Amino acid sequence: MDNRPSSNTQFFKFNVEKEIAVSDILRDVYAALVEKGYNPVSQIVGYIMSGDPTYITSHNGARSLIMKAERDEILEELLDNYIKVNLK
Repeated sequence: MDNRPSSNTQFFKFNVEKEIAVSDILRDVYAALVEKGYNPVSQIVGYIMSGDPTYITSHNGARSLIMKAERDEILEELLDNYIKVNLK
């Protein structure tokens, strides 16, 4: 058995998740909630207020997706969009 180190360079792949924009998360979660027949505004508000992910359906990975963003980031995105649309 040869215990000498290989002279070939070895490369390792790591599964690095791309950071997804909060706006994209909200769009996809909203769509999943609508598809399942839920009131998306009510469900997202419930999640933001309580932190309980069961407010969000697991349909299309929405629950896992919304937990990739901090609740304060979600609120900031929503408020920022509201201000841009309604107050400028």
